[in-house]
Amino acid sequence: MIRKLLSSVREFKKGTILAPVYVTFESILEIIIPTLMAFLIDNGINNNDMSYVLRIGLALVVSAALSMLTGILAGWSAAASSAGLAKNLRHDMFYNVQNFSFSTIDRFSTASIVTRLTTDVTNVQNAFQMTVRLGVRAPMMIIFALIFSFRIDAKLSLIFLAVIPVLGLGLGLIMSHVHPIFVRVFHTYDKLNNVVQENLYGIRVVKSYNREAFEEKKFAGISQSIFEDFSKAEKRLAFNMPLMQFCLYTSMLLLSWFGAKAIVACGNDAALGLSTGELTSLITYAMQILMSLMMLSMIFVMIIISRASAERIVEILDEESDLKNIDNPVCTVKDGSIAFENVSFSYNKNADKYVLSGINLSITSGETVGIIGGTGSAKSSLVQLIPRLYDVLGGKITVGGVDVRNYDLAALRNQVAMVLQKNVLFSGTIKKNLRWGNEHATDEELVHACRLAQADGFIREFPDQYDTYIEQGGTNVSGGQRQRLCIARALLKKPKILILDDSTSAVDTKTDTLIRQAFREDIPDTTKIIIAQRVSSVQDADKIIVMNDGKVDAVGTHEELLERCAIYREVYESQNKGGVLHE
Repeated sequence: MIRKLLSSVREFKKGTILAPVYVTFESILEIIIPTLMAFLIDNGINNNDMSYVLRIGLALVVSAALSMLTGILAGWSAAASSAGLAKNLRHDMFYNVQNFSFSTIDRFSTASIVTRLTTDVTNVQNAFQMTVRLGVRAPMMIIFALIFSFRIDAKLSLIFLAVIPVLGLGLGLIMSHVHPIFVRVFHTYDKLNNVVQENLYGIRVVKSYNREAFEEKKFAGISQSIFEDFSKAEKRLAFNMPLMQFCLYTSMLLLSWFGAKAIVACGNDAALGLSTGELTSLITYAMQILMSLMMLSMIFVMIIISRASAERIVEILDEESDLKNIDNPVCTVKDGSIAFENVSFSYNKNADKYVLSGINLSITSGETVGIIGGTGSAKSSLVQLIPRLYDVLGGKITVGGVDVRNYDLAALRNQVAMVLQKNVLFSGTIKKNLRWGNEHATDEELVHACRLAQADGFIREFPDQYDTYIEQGGTNVSGGQRQRLCIARALLKKPKILILDDSTSAVDTKTDTLIRQAFREDIPDTTKIIIAQRVSSVQDADKIIVMNDGKVDAVGTHEELLERCAIYREVYESQNKGGVLHE
């Protein structure tokens, strides 16, 4: 896991290496200072040698200044490298998410991915910054201070060694009890983000149904769960500080007691035992050792918190899409012909029942094909297999005579334009949204595509026309306008296959007719697949596919299906009668 995370340091390796180097110099200088102070007391002050005091005093000032400088450089390097690691982690995670299949995204959930890209990365960033600076400084300070302490008095220095195992055991017990809580907390964060995301996305529905109180209660419940888990974790982490203080004060008392006895017994004669300056140095080293242990304790707390986050980040980085290119894939789609050969499919590979089963279809390039069927008949599932948004579990699908699994994914999807049921526009101008279909499209091509999609008329009515700003999700345009903009965007790809998944449901029948007429006249060579609830939207298609419970119930023209397909005839008659009554 650590190796995987560190692979994202990349161009910030220099700062990551320099920070410990600066910290090493800082630690050495801080260790030298107590020894210089002992010299100053024992050889300068006790002997009334002012010149010696001045020399050692100058050395102390220089050491302190250099220690401060290296500390500043270490802090700057650690901050820069940790921020760089966070930037690269977010880049690597987001880049890998772009390769996820729909099934992988469904498994992780959008809210969970957002939490990992934000909160989890910040936790790892903070832990990394503390580790490359304090995590290097604290052990070095402990090691150097112990070495210098043993040089002064080996027996008294054993007090430090006795304290370290007690501290290590206590910290280990705290970690074992706290880590599972943080793992649970971050999963709860995913739920909280999901609730907020759903609420904001569906705020109009919430308000129209007067469900604010229900949403507030749902949010409060999850928020309370996070509060309780965090409180439980913090209560256990709170034992960290008393444990540190106990070790610190015990060491100081023992050191002062035995050190003072040694000085009194020897009459402050360093040759016989311990001098006042040496005791002062030992106390300073004791403070440095125990303060370093407190630093390690802080790092330890941050690592506990970030460990759960690191595991969640690595899950994203290690995840491999179940949709991959084969070696030497086909990069050219010959035409828009499509064939389903005994296709079976399910969103869950272990499901007892297939969503689609025994599908056999043949569509000629340039044909207009309508698909109709009741809710849950797997119409959308059928067309999502064509651009390989999901893989079949049985049988195969060919486009242009080639199995879709043998195509380069980008090449295939560039030739299959889909307008999904949930039409999505991004924040930006109409032009920018349209150029998602073709980033190099000219203004003339944008206008032509919008005319085909019957969108040019309402765009011209906006004050800024094609430079009109679209809010996130297209909330400042109507459902029908959003659908037509999405159709125009798809047309700009100039695909060999165009799939409209119930994409004209929000437009009136006249506009729907004009769109289909434009398709017939302007893109006759493009294979057009139209999923619709209205029979009028598909009745002039070359063939109509009737879906029922994940299977093809019938295929034929409008007239043929009226004669021999009960489902189609029933839908047609119910809609036709509705139209008569309405008139």
